[in-house]
Amino acid sequence: MPSEGRCWETLQALRNSDKGRLCYHRDWLRDEDVLEECMSLPKLSSYSGWVVDHVLPHMQENPPPSETSTSSGSTSVLDQPSFFPKSPVRNHAFSSGIPAAPPNGTKSKHKTQPTESMVLQSSRGIKVEGCIRMYELVHKMKGTEGLRQWQEEQEKKVQALSEMASEQLKRFDERKELKQHKEFQDLREVMEKSSREALGHQEKLKAEHRHRAKILNLKLREAEQQRLKQMEQERLRKEEGQIRLRNLYALQEEVLHLSQQLDSSDQHRDLLKIDLSAFRTRGNQLCSLISGIIRATSENGFPTAEDHAVAEGARQEMRDLLTDLQQEITQACEDKRRREEEAQVKQRESQTHQEPEAHKESLAPSQGPKGKQNEDLQVKVQDSTMQWYQQLQDVSSQCVLSFEGLTGSLDSQVKKIKMDLQKAATIPVSQISTIAGSKLKEIFDKIHSLLSGKPVQSGGRTVSVTLNSQGLDFVQYKLAEKFVKQGEEEVASHHEAVFPIAVVASGIWELHPRVGDLILAHLHKKCPYSIPFYPAFKEGMALEDYQRMLGYQVKDSKVEQQDNFLKRMSGMIRLYAAIIQLRWPYGNRQEVHPHGLNHGWRWLAQILNMEPLSDVTATLLFDFLEVCGNALMKQYQVQFWKIILFIKEDYFPRIEAITSSGQMGSFIRLKQFLEKCLQHKEIPVPKGFLTSSFWRS
Repeated sequence: MPSEGRCWETLQALRNSDKGRLCYHRDWLRDEDVLEECMSLPKLSSYSGWVVDHVLPHMQENPPPSETSTSSGSTSVLDQPSFFPKSPVRNHAFSSGIPAAPPNGTKSKHKTQPTESMVLQSSRGIKVEGCIRMYELVHKMKGTEGLRQWQEEQEKKVQALSEMASEQLKRFDERKELKQHKEFQDLREVMEKSSREALGHQEKLKAEHRHRAKILNLKLREAEQQRLKQMEQERLRKEEGQIRLRNLYALQEEVLHLSQQLDSSDQHRDLLKIDLSAFRTRGNQLCSLISGIIRATSENGFPTAEDHAVAEGARQEMRDLLTDLQQEITQACEDKRRREEEAQVKQRESQTHQEPEAHKESLAPSQGPKGKQNEDLQVKVQDSTMQWYQQLQDVSSQCVLSFEGLTGSLDSQVKKIKMDLQKAATIPVSQISTIAGSKLKEIFDKIHSLLSGKPVQSGGRTVSVTLNSQGLDFVQYKLAEKFVKQGEEEVASHHEAVFPIAVVASGIWELHPRVGDLILAHLHKKCPYSIPFYPAFKEGMALEDYQRMLGYQVKDSKVEQQDNFLKRMSGMIRLYAAIIQLRWPYGNRQEVHPHGLNHGWRWLAQILNMEPLSDVTATLLFDFLEVCGNALMKQYQVQFWKIILFIKEDYFPRIEAITSSGQMGSFIRLKQFLEKCLQHKEIPVPKGFLTSSFWRS
């Protein structure tokens, strides 16, 4: 039958389609639905019974004439709704997928016996359908029962496994809890043990602390007692030192008073057969000794018992000197009185004899350089030098009085003029340096213009001495004061700075002589050794005033340190030594230096004719010779070397005799300098000396 063949062809095409060739996953057994389908019996399609009952008999009765008609007829039959089955019937042939045609048959064979086979299949199909249904029911019941048993077994297994896991979890929790308990017990035991050890260690530390605290308290008490004892000793030492210091000042005052009495004995010089200079020399040495002790004491604190004993010895020696001198004077007076009495008796007989004796005695003090006068040097400065010193101080005092109206004015305008003039005078001096000769010339010209009455610029303002009638005197005084102050401060710290300052001062001195006189007046007042002059202590004079006369700075009853004092004196002597040898290179060379090397020669000769002072004389000689020794050597030649030999052979022993062991530095420095100069037969040019190349810069 053609329709039967087309059915098998349709089944074959479906089998060869994409969906029919699908490969299924190997783990499909895990799905319960798939497993159920596999375990159930094969079933026919729901349309199998309807096809057997309706389609096949109808096709046998009305065979289609051709394949196309058969196809359309079958389609029309199938499309009718009355042909739909009311109850689903499975067809074994459809579900099993076995083809209707035999494997080796042909179309002719199919056409020969179609009606007969389909009738047999229809009768058997119902039977087979029933058997299939029965078998399906039985198989389903068995499968359901087996699945139920399998599910029960699985549930039992799951329950058993769950119970076993629960028990294991309980055992694990018990073991964990036991372990934690043991660890807690161990930790607790360790903590208790550590706590016991810590308590024991703490008790031990407390015991050690108490022991150490006890020892420290003992030490503190001992230290406090020692401190109190030291404080008491220090207090007693200070009290004793203050007592010694007061006694030392009293001794110095007494020695100075005794020295004055020695000086006052000059009125009996004609009566004495001995030379008074020996007494005065020794008196001055004793005064210098006590002054040195006081200076050393002011630096180190309080005088020691040894210092006081030395001062006592000096005072006693001074008393003995005065006693001996008074005895000599008394004896001389007695002798004079006796001689006068004898002279009155034998006046006529002895007149011719007394004249040569008087002439001989009058010649005794004026012996040559090798006589006794050379052994005992002077103490006081020459009268002519003192007159010159006093004249300079009078010039300075008159200058101060001349501008008293300017400095004492309360007018703000006058005060402003005073400040401008002071700045214009002092600032250029502060700017003097060794940078260049052209710069130095600018400073000199500015100072010269100011002193000449020309307006100059200072601090952005135009300043002139003509702004006030007393302006010139004020500027001259302040300018001279500033030059000396630069020597006291700048030159004292930097020795090379003395030459540019000195050359400007020398040039201004040459053009404005009054400024030079004021420079000398300020220099002599601050450094009396530049005269040279050793001030004497006068009766009734305060000790601080006397120290100021010597050049010391006294502030709040405290005398400056000896090193600082010598440093300032050194700076001012160096300034003086530089001024006397330098001249302004742009000035008139035909004129004589207003204060040249002849004054330096006079200063050197006078200071060598005076008794040396401990630490001071050696310092000043070294500074003076180092700065202007080369100029003096060129000027005086042989005579200069004679003075150098005199210093080495005769003056050095005198300096060394009054110099203590702690003040030998300046003496040794001077000695080495002169020995080196004598060895090379030349005084070296001082460092920082201005050469011709400097003025071209």
